[in-house]
Amino acid sequence: MTISQFIRVLPKAEIHVHLEGAIQPETVLALARRHNQLDRLPAADVAGLRRWFTFTDFPHFVKIYLTIQDLLRTPADFELIAYQCGVDMAAQNIRYREATVTPFTHTDYQNKGLTIDDILAGLEAGRQRAAAEFGVEIRWVFDIPRNLSFRNGGYSPVPAERTLEYALAGRNRGVVGFGLGGYEVGAPPEPFAHVFARAKPTGLLCVPHAGETAGPDSVWGAVRQLQADRIGHGVRAIEDPALLVELRARQIPLEINPTSNVCLGVYRRLAEHPLPHLDRMGLKITVNSDDPPLFNTSLSHEYQFLLDEFGYSQADVIRLARNAFEVCGVEPDVKTRLLSDFDRRVTGLGTDI
Repeated sequence: MTISQFIRVLPKAEIHVHLEGAIQPETVLALARRHNQLDRLPAADVAGLRRWFTFTDFPHFVKIYLTIQDLLRTPADFELIAYQCGVDMAAQNIRYREATVTPFTHTDYQNKGLTIDDILAGLEAGRQRAAAEFGVEIRWVFDIPRNLSFRNGGYSPVPAERTLEYALAGRNRGVVGFGLGGYEVGAPPEPFAHVFARAKPTGLLCVPHAGETAGPDSVWGAVRQLQADRIGHGVRAIEDPALLVELRARQIPLEINPTSNVCLGVYRRLAEHPLPHLDRMGLKITVNSDDPPLFNTSLSHEYQFLLDEFGYSQADVIRLARNAFEVCGVEPDVKTRLLSDFDRRVTGLGTDI
């Protein structure tokens, strides 16, 4: 069995991918045509959009991301991108995904007239359609856009409180997690403690980004003040031995995104990435793609890096793939089914290529 064949048949789960950042150029073009917004785009064809998507720097990344978000204007748009998420999952044999959505941007920051009911209705229709057609399971993490909380020189609780309100409204429509995203520098986790304290008793998984664009202090804040169940990224924990001991002792999972970390300059190249070191130290590691088309990657590519770049065996790749199923936030009966199916399907796959 070749490496590509092994990756293709390996059942996968992904717990750190942004729904808006996973929209392919073809869908962006369709949304722009639907809303007569082609003039917002730098090209009117897929090839031109793919060139635009090619990562250059963080401001360019943010510009693309906000443009994509602004094209989502109706429940049907959210249904489309949720369904297309399922199409992509089926193509990569991703059996489960927790996709992060930032509803506050759509309802409050961008003046589009959308309500949270519009967003939830579209997401629910799309994920149910994908489940019916492809047998894939999709759940949502609603995250706070941290940088919108620190405008005009002070902290505003509105984005966080509104996002929690939205997440609770979606508990019966697939929302399983409560996150904190965005650029960490100048937007530390501690001010958000009040809202994570309210989220925790509701059963929402607390899954803030930390230790990506800021160092170990950000991870400490997420663990101590936000009661994090998992850490989005968390790679810069490698810089603090005491933090590594804490994460290992508590087995707080890290949602690692190697290509994203290289594109955003956290590390210069994959050879410098600490994923294998964190794994060898006994931390709970998962592999994810973050914003795949914007970083020219996919979850399958990230898994291939384990073999090609980090020298992992097939058995170790299977172990990391299982981690994502183990730490996901899906309902217990569904998790049991997914894990049982995973174990059955990987029997015999652990022999080295």
